[in-house]
Amino acid sequence: MKIWAAVLTLILFFVLRGTFQSKFISTFDTKMADLFFGNRFIEFFHYIGEPVFVVSVAIILIVYLAWRVKNSRGILFVLLTIAGGNVLNQLLKKWVHRPRPEIEEQLTSYSFPSGHSMTGILYLFTIAYIFSENNSRGRKTLLWLGAVVLTVLIGLSRIAGARHFASDVLAGWSMGYTWFIICVFWYERRKRLFKVKNKS
Repeated sequence: MKIWAAVLTLILFFVLRGTFQSKFISTFDTKMADLFFGNRFIEFFHYIGEPVFVVSVAIILIVYLAWRVKNSRGILFVLLTIAGGNVLNQLLKKWVHRPRPEIEEQLTSYSFPSGHSMTGILYLFTIAYIFSENNSRGRKTLLWLGAVVLTVLIGLSRIAGARHFASDVLAGWSMGYTWFIICVFWYERRKRLFKVKNKS
C-alpha cells in the first residue's frame, strides 16, 4: 500500500508540475490564499520547518541513533531522507523555475515545490518511523498522528505567510512522501538482508 501511495503522490507531483500555470490551479491557489493568508496561529508553524530547526533535529536524531541504539543503517536513513530530500528539493526548484507570490520583501529562491512542506514531511515522518520501531501500537498511532498534523500545519503556514502558492505546498508534500517511501523501502530491505545474513 505504501508503494502504491508513493506512486500516486509522484504522479500528483508531475500533474502539478505540468498544470501549475493553468486557470484551474491558479483559481485553487487564489482560494487557498484567501482562506489562510494572515492566519497568525498557522503562520507560527513555519518556524518548525525552518532549515536551522530541521538540521538541529536531524543532528539530535543521528546522535541518538549513533550512541543510544547503535543503529548505523538508521543514521544513513536519516541522511537519505532529510539531507537527500533537501538536495532533491533544490534541484526541483531550479528545474521548475516558478517565481514566488508577489509580496514585499519576498524570498528570492524559487517556489515550486515548497521546501518547508517537503523537508517538513520528511523529517517529521522520519522521526515517527524511527521511534515507531519496537514501540506499542498506541504510541505508534500518536507519533504518526502528531507527524501528520505538524506536516499539514507547516505546509499551511507557507500559504498563510504568502511565501508559497498552495500548489507548491501540495507538490512539496507529494514529492516528500514519495522520497520518504523510497528511503523506507531501502532501509527495510537492508534490515531484512542483515537479518538473513546473521541467520546464515
